[in-house]
Amino acid sequence: MEPIRIGIVVGSTRPGRRGRAVADWVHHLARERHPGVAFGMLDLADFNLPLLDEPVPAAFGDYRHPHTRAWAAAVEPCDGFVFVTPEYNHSTSAACKNAIDYLCAEWHHKAAGFVGYGVTGGWRAVEALRLVLAEVRVAGVRTAVGLSLPTDFTGERPNPAAHQERSLAAMLDELLTWAAALAPIRRPAAEAPAPPVTVNPARPPAADAARLGAEQAARS
Repeated sequence: MEPIRIGIVVGSTRPGRRGRAVADWVHHLARERHPGVAFGMLDLADFNLPLLDEPVPAAFGDYRHPHTRAWAAAVEPCDGFVFVTPEYNHSTSAACKNAIDYLCAEWHHKAAGFVGYGVTGGWRAVEALRLVLAEVRVAGVRTAVGLSLPTDFTGERPNPAAHQERSLAAMLDELLTWAAALAPIRRPAAEAPAPPVTVNPARPPAADAARLGAEQAARS
């Protein structure tokens, strides 16, 4: 059986960003806690996505540009994600929202956890991301992590408190549980087992239909 694959999305592309350092912290703790899981970095700065420039809506999956196909190829194999997001003006970054909008089916029926950072901990960015990801059928786990720029960083590096490390551990545990639980939905239809069919051998279908019709007539 292949290991669960989790992509850690670095949601900032700004020069001087702190997002990569936060993502490295997440990656380090994740690999220590869950050595059997394949954690990989999805750094938006590496994909160089312009503002959405696909002529066909993402729902059709008809990607025309190499940068879109490269991004889709990185997202599609993942079973879940950790979004590391800054907070800009009460929301996530434009780069992060843009990257989500590029794709559609590649997000479906996967799980996501969140690590926000900002002056007030990045919580409003996390809440904005939950709404966006719900629209592309991503299940966001409840536990999240927020890092405050004034108190939880030493220079450019995160310096989380013990309770934040515990929250990250709990979030990762939830994320992996949900990623595994959603696996049957992600499975191609051809591989999915047929739904069970319940048949009452003592009563043929026609008799059931007649009985239901009589009951409805009696209630009318």
